[in-house]
Amino acid sequence: MNTPSPDLAALREAIASGDPSRAMPALAGLRQMPVEEAVPLLLLGLEQEVFMVRSLSCAGLGVKQSEAGWQALVGAAQHDEDANVRAEAANSLVSHSLERAWPLVLQLFAADRQWLVRCSILSALAEQAEINPAWLLELASLAITDADGTVRVGGAEILGRLVREHGDGEARALLLQLQTDADHRVVAAAFNGLQA
Repeated sequence: MNTPSPDLAALREAIASGDPSRAMPALAGLRQMPVEEAVPLLLLGLEQEVFMVRSLSCAGLGVKQSEAGWQALVGAAQHDEDANVRAEAANSLVSHSLERAWPLVLQLFAADRQWLVRCSILSALAEQAEINPAWLLELASLAITDADGTVRVGGAEILGRLVREHGDGEARALLLQLQTDADHRVVAAAFNGLQA
């Protein structure tokens, strides 16, 4: 039995309405649609004022992948005024292609001082089983110098993974230094990482 196809005009109108209670369900409904129909509506969502709508649009572009979506995500990750949107855009870039996203997200991590963006990048990359260990070490080395303790914890956890999975001596040395960190959460993460 065929389910009726969604009304594209109605979805477009809901997304452009400026009302998140209408736009968010419309964006969520795009999951069932083919890429060529979903992407223009997700791009429309990225143009809206409400940050939740832009953020959900970024998440959708990570699933419904196209070159236009990639370019829009790059723009959002670099320039959106809201950290939630930048974080979601960075995450979606990694979903598109780890290889292609890596130089970009490393640059974003270095440039964007917002802890939410940095933690999102750490998490997105740490979830990649096949990531180059040298990339993780580079990222973690940046993270552990952050002013925010949550970001330093994320860096310490990645260093612990490198010690566990690769016996990485440089990661171990950095974890030893973190045992004197001012934040007890960072110290605990470093201690856990050294138990490998």
